Amino acid sequence: MKYQSQKIALAYFSVAMGLFAIQVLGGLLAGWIYVMPNTLSELLPFNIVRMLHTNSLVVWLLLGFFGAAYYLIPEEAEREIHSPMIAYLQLAILVVGTLGVVVTYTFNLFEGNWLLGKEGREFLEQPVWVKVGIVVAALMFLFNVTMTVLKGKKTAITNILLLGLWGLALLFLFAFVNPDNLALDKMYWWFVIHMWVEGVWELIMASILAYLMLKLTGVDREIVEKWLYVIVATALFSGILGTGHHYFWIGTPGYWQWIGSIFSALEVVPFFAMMSFAFVMVWKGRRDHPNKAALLWSLGCAVLAFFGAGVWGFMHTLHAVNYYSHGTQITAAHGHLAFYGAYVCLNLAIFTYAMPILRGRDPYNQVLNMVSFWLMSSGMVFMTFVLTFAGTIQTHLQRVNGEYFMDVQDQLALFFWMRFGAGGVVVIGVLLFIYSLAVPRKEIIDAGVAQSPAE
Repeated sequence: MKYQSQKIALAYFSVAMGLFAIQVLGGLLAGWIYVMPNTLSELLPFNIVRMLHTNSLVVWLLLGFFGAAYYLIPEEAEREIHSPMIAYLQLAILVVGTLGVVVTYTFNLFEGNWLLGKEGREFLEQPVWVKVGIVVAALMFLFNVTMTVLKGKKTAITNILLLGLWGLALLFLFAFVNPDNLALDKMYWWFVIHMWVEGVWELIMASILAYLMLKLTGVDREIVEKWLYVIVATALFSGILGTGHHYFWIGTPGYWQWIGSIFSALEVVPFFAMMSFAFVMVWKGRRDHPNKAALLWSLGCAVLAFFGAGVWGFMHTLHAVNYYSHGTQITAAHGHLAFYGAYVCLNLAIFTYAMPILRGRDPYNQVLNMVSFWLMSSGMVFMTFVLTFAGTIQTHLQRVNGEYFMDVQDQLALFFWMRFGAGGVVVIGVLLFIYSLAVPRKEIIDAGVAQSPAE
């Protein structure tokens, strides 16, 4: 660790991993409710479980991005973070907001209150006071990292990362726009949801992945930066108008069907470029880096993002296909593998690279960490295939044959059982991952004991 302020990242990563565990356990509970629908129906209804599952996903991913920025920016800018105190205060605001959201959702507090009650918008259900807190925390963060970069060395990695982070914060402001007209509401809603995950988050992903490739492979910075600019250009070109694939059936003009279909088809390109970039960097690399687990997560991120976000997204993004498939389990298949590949694996890659250094435990239990990768990834891939088959059957029975929704759900029970089993494997992988980074290896403990008399 070159700079003391990089320790800020450890606090963010630790909170993020705690929320990660909560998120996957919530997902496992949601999967169980699919097969046993009356489970906790009075105490914790499915809609609340799903809210906790999806919202904790978004929050821990954001905390991972913030932590990654606090870790890599000092090295790239060659100076300490502008204000560590602001960074810790920002984390405290986000933690308080998260706790407030959990309590509000779980106990359905202040229902109907415009300031304190939850809003009925998927992913943006947070009460207004929490949204304000998020904006304040984001502004503190942007001030902190921007001042650090402005006073230090500028690189392509920090420039792209800042562009993504500024875009993330500014686009969240649309979360406050809630028109009475449902079509307009959905248009603005997608400005946040789509522009995040298929726009500015891709810039964050590309910059963090580029940093990891730089550190793990030893490839010249010039080569990394050229790839980075190509990926960013294709991501913005396809991602912005690619929002149109959400506008097919919400009451917008028909031309969105063509705009959305054409540009959404191009959204595969940046993910293919990222996958190619990762493997070319490893192939060209001259460095035999000891942290093999971090390299595994980085390559896994690039591959699974291409298939989850790229291939599975393309499978039902053309409007002629989407007319039948939207809102089915095919959407769930795409969503799970896309989020896991593009952003979960990315965060776990930077955690795996940075946390052993931050905690002075390098080397650490890499074998256990790599086992967790294969457990999580195989579980998620199996879940994706299961949901894809379930969605194909659902599309035919429900959208083509016109059978009733609940009758179709009964016929998908076997797939939901398999999905629950896959979720169990993912949860085991997550717990192993956290253990591998949180608990030192026995030989490290033994070495510390052996050194203690001399100290």
